[in-house]
Amino acid sequence: MFHKEMHLTKEKAQFVKCPIIKESPVAIECRVKEIKELGSHHMFIAEVLSIDADDKYIDEKGAFDISKCNLIAYSNGHYYSMGRKKGRFGFSVQKRSKGKSY
Repeated sequence: MFHKEMHLTKEKAQFVKCPIIKESPVAIECRVKEIKELGSHHMFIAEVLSIDADDKYIDEKGAFDISKCNLIAYSNGHYYSMGRKKGRFGFSVQKRSKGKSY
């Protein structure tokens, strides 16, 4: 059982029948409304029923701070640590203001 090997704890969700993971920084419960077949994969369109975030990941302004989560990513058989911010949404297409260089 993966949850014993990984030291993860299953908890009962409020609105859906599948379990949530206690150690996860965020639990988002959704109800699938539509599944679109897109060739090699499927896109799920869902209604969000509940979002629960651990208080230790909330910053002083009340926003979720993903940098506090010690995230990892998996690619091509390897795991990579994440955590350093690399720009912001739209960074690669934003218009440069006069006097600033990126």
